Amino acid sequence: MGKQLTAQELHNLAMNVVGKDLEKRGFEFIAINSKLKKHPQYVCMDKNKQYFFVIVKAVLLPENPNNYDMVWMESFKKHAREKDAKVLYAGVGIGSTQGDNQPIYLNEDYLLEYNGIQVLETNLN
Repeated sequence: MGKQLTAQELHNLAMNVVGKDLEKRGFEFIAINSKLKKHPQYVCMDKNKQYFFVIVKAVLLPENPNNYDMVWMESFKKHAREKDAKVLYAGVGIGSTQGDNQPIYLNEDYLLEYNGIQVLETNLN
């Protein structure tokens, strides 16, 4: 049995999945922060020079990767509005092939649930 992945290593795995998706979509990377619980993880720009703050969240399956803390996100969206940026959220679920609540090990197969990037509306209601 190999080495169990740490929370930071799981986060890095999620960052790689989302980074490849952003690259495919043509975003230009301005800044990348892969430290756990530091937001945003990516600051990007599209071809129209619009800035985007990208939040990446890794969760252990069976937790739903598409869910996020709505109260915290409102304060983050306020920060984005002040910087004239849009907010993107990317949740990545990672799980063991051995079943729920089992650890994930380095260099072993794992389950991945990634439904793409969600655009979060930053306009005030």
